Amino acid sequence: MDYKTSGVDVTAGRAFVDRIKSCVEKTHKSEVIGGLGGFGGCIKIPKGYESPVLVSGTDGVGTKLDLAQQYGCHFGVGIDLVAMCVNDVITNGARPLFFLDYIASGTLTPDALAAVIEGIAEGCMQSNCSLLGGETAEMPGFYPDGRYDLAGFCVGIVEDKCLIDGTQINSEDQIIGIKSNGVHSNGFSLVRKVLAMANVDETTLYGKKQSNLIKSLLQPTSIYAELVENLLREKLPIHGMTHITGGGLPENLPRIFPSGLIPHLDMTSWEISEIFYWLQNNGDIPEIDLWNTFNMGIGFCLIVPKNEVNSALKICLENGFEAWNIGKVVNSLNSSSQQTNNILGIPK
Repeated sequence: MDYKTSGVDVTAGRAFVDRIKSCVEKTHKSEVIGGLGGFGGCIKIPKGYESPVLVSGTDGVGTKLDLAQQYGCHFGVGIDLVAMCVNDVITNGARPLFFLDYIASGTLTPDALAAVIEGIAEGCMQSNCSLLGGETAEMPGFYPDGRYDLAGFCVGIVEDKCLIDGTQINSEDQIIGIKSNGVHSNGFSLVRKVLAMANVDETTLYGKKQSNLIKSLLQPTSIYAELVENLLREKLPIHGMTHITGGGLPENLPRIFPSGLIPHLDMTSWEISEIFYWLQNNGDIPEIDLWNTFNMGIGFCLIVPKNEVNSALKICLENGFEAWNIGKVVNSLNSSSQQTNNILGIPK
């Protein structure tokens, strides 16, 4: 008995690192010290910061991985992994600095995992951050053969005086909703139940345009890092930002609001993708659960002063993102979650 016969091929692991080296190193910025293969990734704090604050975030892709592995869509979930972390970090106004990944599998499947790493590298390129390192773990007997799980870690940087934390949000500020490109990477435990009920396969179509359902569900999560960087470069006064993930708008929007303030949304102010209605109809999902599970077409939100709405919408459009003025900040009568749901306009 040796390590290889127990299920771990160290030689194949070394070959895999060599295989992914080029796509990792193409993400490296000038601040990166050294190359791939050390025990720790090293990076300098970029020049020009007087009092830098590091902002960190970690996340995974969730059970979207099950669907992706079922249909062999590995590249996209690599982008998802970066997006779920980066989109959190940028809500504080931070520039993504570097990213780390962790991949655990039953047995090393080089083609699939190389595609994942290539997707992670693409996500880092879209985020303008360095893929500083990572870990690939073979865990035979713990994960089934051919299956893998992902975790990601992102660190961003922002000047202390430029940190955005929601404390500047005022009553009558406006809420700008930026379009998602679909379900993103949340709610897939429910999605998979609906797919099983509806007997879906890779040929299933939906909506007026008869789009492929599985391809639409596996669209990688939109990355908003470049857009936020450009908004800040244009000196747009942003009082708060939110990434709309699990829990949807009702849970994620209020997270950054100061005490005594809550969001009030006009649920008719933006276009809701047909894919959410397909899920609702085929899963018989109650309206309240639909809104509390999915992003409903809004992937990211900005809170801006009333007189800056047109500027914010214009910059979003110039950067290729459709956006809408979806609501405003109002004073709350009390802090109950029931009132928050009512103010958001979520049907009972």
